[in-house]
Amino acid sequence: MKPNKNPLWQTDSVERKSYYSYFFGQNMIYNMLAAYLTTFLVFQGIDPVKSGVVVMAVKVWDAVNDAIFGVIFDKIQFKNKQKYIPWLKIACVLTPISTVAVFIMPNAASETVKLIWFAVAYILWDTAYTICDVPAFGIITSMTSNVEERNTILSLKGISGGAGSAITTVLVTVFIGQKINIGYGPTSIIVAVVAAATMFPVCFKCKERNKSIDEEQFTVRRMLKYVVSNKYLLIYYLGYIFYSGAQTYNSLHLLTAYYIFGNEQLSLIVGAIAIVPQLVMALCVPKLIRRMDKTKLFMISALAATVLSLLVVPTQNSLVLFIITFTLRSIPLGVIGVLSFTFTPDCAEYGQYTTGTDAKGITFAIQTFAVKLAAAISGSLGLILLGFFSFKTKFIIDGVEAEVSTFADLQAIDAISQQSAEALKGLWFTYNVVPIIGLAIALILWAFYKLNDKDVQIMADYNVGKITREEAESKLSRKY
Repeated sequence: MKPNKNPLWQTDSVERKSYYSYFFGQNMIYNMLAAYLTTFLVFQGIDPVKSGVVVMAVKVWDAVNDAIFGVIFDKIQFKNKQKYIPWLKIACVLTPISTVAVFIMPNAASETVKLIWFAVAYILWDTAYTICDVPAFGIITSMTSNVEERNTILSLKGISGGAGSAITTVLVTVFIGQKINIGYGPTSIIVAVVAAATMFPVCFKCKERNKSIDEEQFTVRRMLKYVVSNKYLLIYYLGYIFYSGAQTYNSLHLLTAYYIFGNEQLSLIVGAIAIVPQLVMALCVPKLIRRMDKTKLFMISALAATVLSLLVVPTQNSLVLFIITFTLRSIPLGVIGVLSFTFTPDCAEYGQYTTGTDAKGITFAIQTFAVKLAAAISGSLGLILLGFFSFKTKFIIDGVEAEVSTFADLQAIDAISQQSAEALKGLWFTYNVVPIIGLAIALILWAFYKLNDKDVQIMADYNVGKITREEAESKLSRKY
């Protein structure tokens, strides 16, 4: 085993690699739903507004199951004394299976049956993803109490996570494209198998070494009180919901590439432009945050992304200009993507420090809830807006409804010419303008987030018993 380059780090290289590998698989699954669910539902011929409403309705359960699981997670004690790994083992099985369930919807079924199928399968996936996400991020607080090490690990896992998203983008776009055209069902099985294989190592390689000094069980009432009292957790994720929830372009890459620029394969270029900067930034960010507090870096990147996004809007008639401006915007978005979930452990430490409650399950459940709610909002908002702009999902040819389930089918019936000018303008507006509005609102909210890395490290040292309360109070830059 190779020694750590930093003697203060508590994890070893094999452990970290298994952690990165887990997020490779997890992001494959997440990207399968986040980026391709809208197109899949459009191909199923379901009315966009109806499917959008179902997506939002499922989120009612999402709000419930995240809160329930957060409480269960913090209350259950396994016989082996592990808090996170048993849940990860369950997630590695349930998440891939539920992903396939969403995409094997029978194409010949009625719209009502399809909506019911989708609602049930999506609820199952949503529940499985909660189990998949909460312990994966929570275990970082047990792997190491060193804040710099946590920040580095969470930043570098963005490389493997981005690679997982990139692999999914290539696989899905190629396999459902006009040349191979094997459909969403077989493609989802391939994605699920690869994801499961890369997720399982974390269950055997990661170690839970840091135990909190507060291991008591908590009531639901105390947990809710904790969430309300953790103002920085609420501020950050309220902003995140506006930012990520308005990212309607994530679910519309394929439709935009086909209907605006005439070739769905162009979404591979767009996908690469979105992912490559995040991979590059994942390497750069750990070095940057050693010189600059990550909250400051995050805010600068959010402001830059907002300004650069405005340049993308008027490029509808020029693919070259679109690619150039989209690339520029993707650089600060890459930084945001890398740093997005590095704030949750900080909020967990802050919450424990200020309340005396070790509620990491609830803290990371809030993160999972925000991620899934934002994904649901972006997907459903995109679908609802397409319906508002009269975007066609059903096509009548010679008085008969044409069966459309692939891009080859769309090409055969010349679907682009059958969409109205209003529908195409609406697609472009939903793809570009809506994300700018969400990012601007998020930027305002994030301006009230005041935690910094040095203070969080002091809080973490107190929470694991390294220093006294008096020592912590004397070292903090401000009173919390």
